[in-house]
Amino acid sequence: MSHSAKTRNPAYVPQDATPTRRFPLRELILFGVLLVAILAVYAIMGAAYSTRMLVEAACYAILALGLTIQWGYAGQFNAGVMGFVALGGFCAMFFSVPVNDAFWGTALPGEFGRVLLYGAAAILLIIGASKLDRLGVPKLLRTCITVVLGVILYLVVISQLREVTEAIESQAGFVGGLGLPPWTGWIVGGALAGGVGYFIGHICLGLRSDYLAIATLGIAEIIKAFLKNSDWLTRGTATVSPLPWPTPGPAELGFTLSRAIYLSFTAVIIAVIFFLLNRAYNAPWGRMIRAIRDNEVSAAAMGKDINKRRLEIFVLGCILMGLGGGILGTFNSLFDPQGYLPLNHTFLVLVMVILGGPGNNLGTIFGAVAVYIIWIMSEPLALFLMQLAVAFGEGAFGWDAPGNMDSRALQARVLVIGLLITMVLRFAPKGLLPEKIKSHS
Repeated sequence: MSHSAKTRNPAYVPQDATPTRRFPLRELILFGVLLVAILAVYAIMGAAYSTRMLVEAACYAILALGLTIQWGYAGQFNAGVMGFVALGGFCAMFFSVPVNDAFWGTALPGEFGRVLLYGAAAILLIIGASKLDRLGVPKLLRTCITVVLGVILYLVVISQLREVTEAIESQAGFVGGLGLPPWTGWIVGGALAGGVGYFIGHICLGLRSDYLAIATLGIAEIIKAFLKNSDWLTRGTATVSPLPWPTPGPAELGFTLSRAIYLSFTAVIIAVIFFLLNRAYNAPWGRMIRAIRDNEVSAAAMGKDINKRRLEIFVLGCILMGLGGGILGTFNSLFDPQGYLPLNHTFLVLVMVILGGPGNNLGTIFGAVAVYIIWIMSEPLALFLMQLAVAFGEGAFGWDAPGNMDSRALQARVLVIGLLITMVLRFAPKGLLPEKIKSHS
């Protein structure tokens, strides 16, 4: 008999090695506080205003989920969320706005299609020129031929495109939309954002994360500049409105009820996304993504295709950003390329993910709603405090009230968000609901 058997405690009962599921006390407390804050906003600001705020917060939650799977799951820092949101908003506009007969009833569509065919043929020629080395052409000569051909074809195609677009602006205003249901624009917006994300990721994901941040930031600004200056496609600074809703609008049901229905519709979409992401996170695919994030060398030694998996997660996050941008644009019933700002559509989403916890889907949703409430309510609360201070100063010291308190109160948003992110990074660097790492031993 072994020594261990002789010394074993007869009262010992083997325990299951599976870790016990803890009671979600922190989650209940945080969401309870969030619910109290929402009820307070409803009591102070009214049902119509508060419901609109919740719908926008739900749209931002979709954007934050897209960022948290990039940053939280795979450690990819995307500094160009704004660009993918703008693509989603553009597709929501283009597919839902009624058809413009002033454009489609003329010869302009045929001319525009001809230019697109020229552009496609030019791209094929450039790709073919880049493969001339396979026919025995020296690489230096191949490169020179490709560059010269690319410059010439670009000038030819862009000159013809400029002529057609000027004709569209002068005769029809802009091309208009397709008159389809808004949700078709959401799907195409997600697909378009994913396609742009694939282009960026295919080039930059093999580089360091700071280069990826620079690339996404630059692409976002390029997208915004294109949409803002393409009057023939988006009306530019003139904006496009109103955009139809997939649900009954305020004209049929009033502001509060119509926004409540839109909120319910968005909540269902978030629930589906949350369910699918949780399944993926706990599946072998999710564990592989986190293994690549935590130790890329070990994951590569196990035979994993690092760049392919990185590209998958980056494209998936971009798809969610495009989808959220489409839903948000449709709800606002306005497409304004100038309205897409890095502060509102990139930095704010980043703060939401940091507060909730990168890699934690439930924490990301909490952070999105909490941060957006703080962002929206900072202005009226700051204005209220300023008015109290002015009233006290006028009565006690004879101060003169400033004439620009509204704009000063609006800037308080940036101060409050800055203080919030500083406190979170100091006291909860992993977020209020950190990612739960499960051991599979």
